[in-house]
Amino acid sequence: MAALPEKSTDDLKKMWVDLFRNEPPPYNRTFLIKRLAYRIQELAWGGLSAATVSKLEALAAQEKTMERAPNPVRNDGLPVSGTRLVREWKGVEHHCTVLDDGFEYQGRRFKSLSAIARDITGTRWNGKLFWLGARK
Repeated sequence: MAALPEKSTDDLKKMWVDLFRNEPPPYNRTFLIKRLAYRIQELAWGGLSAATVSKLEALAAQEKTMERAPNPVRNDGLPVSGTRLVREWKGVEHHCTVLDDGFEYQGRRFKSLSAIARDITGTRWNGKLFWLGARK
């Protein structure tokens, strides 16, 4: 298993055919390495017990019949009313609450996340990016 990362992609695909008896999927190299490592261990020490497989199949069947709660995101891509957003800016943690008709920040109502971001930073921001985007 330790040698898998050093093997070429072609060698990994050949191993896949040998170990799985079918063509490798068109996934990336990392997937092939992880799945081959699992298969090698499975063959060496045995796979899941029959009881575990049965339990997993029962859980999967049950999950398919479960009713799902609606996605907690509004049509405009914002979280549902009541959600608290948290953002750290220059070492200070800021909290904002999503309302049905806007947002609440420090006891004041705002119509947009951009307005709150501008209040915090002093510059124009895309509010969704400021509150929901990637953090550094």
